[in-house]
Amino acid sequence: MVDWLKRVLGTGWEVMPAGGLTGDAYIATKNNERLFLKRNSSPFLAVLSAVGIVPKLIWTKRMENGDVITAQEWLDARELKPLEMQHHQVAELLRKIHHSSELLHMLMRMGKKPVTSDESFINMSERLDSTDLITKYDDVRIAMRYLEQLLPITGEQKLVVCHGDLNHNNLLLTNKGSLYLVDWENAIIADPVTDYGMVLKWYIPKENWNDWLRNYGIAKDEHLIKRMYWYLLLDGLNYLSWHSERNEPIKVMDRLKDLNELNEYIGTSILN
Repeated sequence: MVDWLKRVLGTGWEVMPAGGLTGDAYIATKNNERLFLKRNSSPFLAVLSAVGIVPKLIWTKRMENGDVITAQEWLDARELKPLEMQHHQVAELLRKIHHSSELLHMLMRMGKKPVTSDESFINMSERLDSTDLITKYDDVRIAMRYLEQLLPITGEQKLVVCHGDLNHNNLLLTNKGSLYLVDWENAIIADPVTDYGMVLKWYIPKENWNDWLRNYGIAKDEHLIKRMYWYLLLDGLNYLSWHSERNEPIKVMDRLKDLNELNEYIGTSILN
């Protein structure tokens, strides 16, 4: 792959792996010019670049084997620190994404179907039925009962483009103060609380939720919080199932602990 990229780029370019789990990302350097290269990025990347959500897309080339290589502008940037997720820029960037008709139309043209809470609940029920998790662990049964109990609250929401993996490592802050959200492989069309709920739960102190949501453009209310915890429960069950299917018992125990904390909070503060 590196040799092929050098041939495409021409003389004088040095190419090296950029790291990451997939091994499909590279950094190309020539004099003072640098590019970020990636194999088989989603066609969604072009629209994300056009609306300023990810670094500028420079070119796209198709390889002889059918793979597609994209080259993006390399920026002097760093990942956000966990504490920086509280910054108003994060809330404002999410609002821009969730209100973008261009992003929504492109995902739908790519064949993405909106993911409703009803469908998610059915899929989770079927997934757990094929494992022993629901019979083995009380917290899984409790979580499913809470999901069913709160399901009516999640209906009739406007579904938008969501990133689906909102953690600080996926947000890049440039030296000039611009903020970008990268790694869009998990993008979905869903309730926007699936994105900002994760940010609130894992990064924002509860006493600051009102301010953060105000920067996003909405007000906190009981209905929103119930929807948020519904999706946090669903996410916890998804991760628990994922680790169980891969026979990772330590990770399963970690996820059960998270699920227990969610169940306790919902049982004492949300439903009472």
